[in-house]
Amino acid sequence: MKIPFIKYNHQKHLNELAKIQQNADQYNILYDPKAYRQALLEKIKNAKFRIYIAALYLEQDEAGQEILNALYQTKTINPNIDIKIFVDWHRAQRGRIGEDKTHTNARFYHQMKLKHPGIDVPVYGVPINRREVLGVLHLKGFIIDDTVIYSGASLNNVYLHKLDHYRYDRYHFITNKLLAQSMIDYIDNNFLPFDALQRLDVAEHKSRRQIKGDIKVLRQHLSETNYRYANNADNSELSVSPISGLGRNNSLNKIIHHLINSTQQKVILCTPYFNLPNILIRDIIRLLRKGKQVEIIIGDKEANDFYIPEDKPFNISGGLPYLYEINLRNFIERLQSYVDKEQLIIRLWKDNNQTYHLKGVWIDNEWMLITGNNLNPRAWRLDLENGILVHDPKQELQTQITHELDTIRKKTTLITHFQQIQASQFYPKRIHKLIKRLSRIRVDRVIKRLL
Repeated sequence: MKIPFIKYNHQKHLNELAKIQQNADQYNILYDPKAYRQALLEKIKNAKFRIYIAALYLEQDEAGQEILNALYQTKTINPNIDIKIFVDWHRAQRGRIGEDKTHTNARFYHQMKLKHPGIDVPVYGVPINRREVLGVLHLKGFIIDDTVIYSGASLNNVYLHKLDHYRYDRYHFITNKLLAQSMIDYIDNNFLPFDALQRLDVAEHKSRRQIKGDIKVLRQHLSETNYRYANNADNSELSVSPISGLGRNNSLNKIIHHLINSTQQKVILCTPYFNLPNILIRDIIRLLRKGKQVEIIIGDKEANDFYIPEDKPFNISGGLPYLYEINLRNFIERLQSYVDKEQLIIRLWKDNNQTYHLKGVWIDNEWMLITGNNLNPRAWRLDLENGILVHDPKQELQTQITHELDTIRKKTTLITHFQQIQASQFYPKRIHKLIKRLSRIRVDRVIKRLL
């Protein structure tokens, strides 16, 4: 008996996803990090009843100081305002690679607390796994009153373009009471009640060994939960849907998979690290075979935040941009026929010595995902990620979306042949030697899954 072929309906999963109505006039996209920093500070200054900050880190530098000063000032003026900061527990307790180990963000938070006696601006460390390399808090979104400020950017000089250098990202301001409340509830219900959560603005911190069991409980819980909110929109109107994900087969991963496979005409993907999970590689190839168009915008290796110039001290993480470039060259070579037909469009972003941190998915001028998810194996399995899926069936946001994409493309070079990507034999000697050694013992595969 012949088994009938059943077409899998990816669109059905998107249509059935719970959605929150969104007013187009209350959705604003900014296009550069300086404007983002100024708008963020203005929002903090004018906040009325709550500020929740969730970021990988709030750095001890001029921009981090500026943000924390603004939060303390707002709390001083308005003592009843609810301010809470959530950062990755591991990242906050180590210095930058190559710097003094005592020069930590946690110490900075404690020093700020001592300078403001009687003013409580709690900074919580969220441990997603027992070791940083096995998972971090990669949840994005600042909630200020009823506005959700969503960006992949953390808080430091480079992300906020405080000095000469910047790291380019996305900057979305969404005023929506239900969306804001759902993101507040997620933190209140899934972080605050758990013993793994630790105050970082205190003199003494518990060790990893002391909270080992608590971390395991928290991670298990987070892998089983998601945002909760009332569905009040249908598929004919502008809407937003917050989604979280931790571990394999999580809700965010599934939505990204369904989103890409629902493409009727064109999908656009942005990622700073070309290290796509196998499932997304297969999805892209499937779309190309069906005649769909795929555009991928990636940071050049020199625009990668792991890139180390030849005149700087080297460490193993400096090899990552080259591993990603090898991935990209192999990918393009494999699919060169689709590049020739202009069905597969590859763009490399580069702006002198600036860096690129953009992530996202755009489908057919109808769906858009803003996310911190790097679309790589680490994001797919290890880190706590989230995103907001925007459904815009009437193209009410299209002017802003088009402007954002045009701004991103402005600093890119179109790649029309795989030979435009530097071959590994021409890499600097230290890189060539490192990659050869890693490949010989297959450690490169492990590294690309973890970093």
